Amino acid sequence: MGCPDWPKCFGSWIPPTSIDQLPDNYKNIYALKRAKKNEHFAKYLTAFGYRQTAEAILSDESILQEADFNAVKTWIEYINRLIGAVIGLLILGTTFISFALRKHRFIPVIATLTFVLVLFQGWIGSIVVSTNLLPWMITVHMFIALFIVALLIWLYAQVSRPFTMIVMNSGMVRYVLIFCMILTLMQVAMGTQVREAIDRVSVAFGNASRDLWIESLGIEFIIHRSFSWLILAIHVVVLYLLRESLFKSKLLQGLAVIIMVSILSGIMMAYGGFPPAMQPIHLLVGTMAFGFQFLLFLQIVSKRRVVFYA
Repeated sequence: MGCPDWPKCFGSWIPPTSIDQLPDNYKNIYALKRAKKNEHFAKYLTAFGYRQTAEAILSDESILQEADFNAVKTWIEYINRLIGAVIGLLILGTTFISFALRKHRFIPVIATLTFVLVLFQGWIGSIVVSTNLLPWMITVHMFIALFIVALLIWLYAQVSRPFTMIVMNSGMVRYVLIFCMILTLMQVAMGTQVREAIDRVSVAFGNASRDLWIESLGIEFIIHRSFSWLILAIHVVVLYLLRESLFKSKLLQGLAVIIMVSILSGIMMAYGGFPPAMQPIHLLVGTMAFGFQFLLFLQIVSKRRVVFYA
């Protein structure tokens, strides 16, 4: 909530650096703007049959509670939006280039879909802002991002074959990887719930006494923490099945490192007082784990399919 409006930040393309640059009633101004945007969003939800959800958003007064201006958070959010804009331009370029490969008809189709999803993701990001970080909206925003990552990885895999294939006698490892990806997505979903719980606890403690937060988290954290052992176990199985390729594939080696960093960053947050720097690192490596899993899934082929890709 460093920028309470979208796509501008406090009504400007260059955000303020001091509260002196804002009017005295800035909270009321942007709360009203977000209220209007939520009314439009509620109409869409109602049209698609989610009347109760729409009514809950409109009746929740906490959604319109404006955060105090914080220059650091404002610029973090602003940089996030700039990076998002650059990503959108790069994907637009990818879409244009993909039409040179139109003989592979799915490549331009998927590239175009990716660009459309980026635009949709930007709009969803604006709803995340207008609903004041509504938990389920954060989850939707996260999963759309993962879907975009998967589509881009699929495009990369299609144009890089057959040079990156890992040939296996059995296709069983692909099924294990599917199970692995499902577990990872479940873990990500639970992680967003833990984030919601952390937000509640941080407000209760006034964003202080971080070493006491762990004791105040609910069942979401316990499940998320315990589930990480299952994630580790399934990756051990994957690495064992691909042990012959482990020292040849940087992708496999990278996946192993990412899983360990993910677990270590989680441990540091849980037992190190939730250091702020660890939260984005934990989220980043979790996203990378899914990306590496999906790319690995696309690269593994059985011997009988090698001729098809040649």
